[in-house]
Amino acid sequence: MPQHFLLFDTEYFWFDTFSKTLENVEDIKEEEKIETTAVVFIHVELEDEEKKNKIIKNPVKNFKWYLNKVNKEGIILHSFAHLSSSTSSPEFASQIISEIKEKLENKGIEVHTTPFGYFSEFSIHVRGESLAKFSKRFKKHQDIL
Repeated sequence: MPQHFLLFDTEYFWFDTFSKTLENVEDIKEEEKIETTAVVFIHVELEDEEKKNKIIKNPVKNFKWYLNKVNKEGIILHSFAHLSSSTSSPEFASQIISEIKEKLENKGIEVHTTPFGYFSEFSIHVRGESLAKFSKRFKKHQDIL
């Protein structure tokens, strides 16, 4: 948990920063194409701010499970605050994504992140298998898959 996430098994994910959405983030112009990885679109809700430890532990377990299922060694974390009308503060969402990244890296997983606080143009080539597209919405007391 973050409350919502979408996972994709991809041939590639390409992004290019388009416009800054938060004034307090540094100016970045970044374009990157990352191949043969999984991509997760993460949404952190306002309600998540009350349960920080759980919203880090559960995604790490779920992402690791997913990577094993699709036979990938790396993942891209992409903040996508469009999966719910409830959004946490940008500072909290950024912190959660950073902590998830650190925990995944500590488990030997290669992790990329897209610049936080930016709209990005992106292109994604998602594989065709049914598990190549996976979504999860956690309920209050729901845990890992």
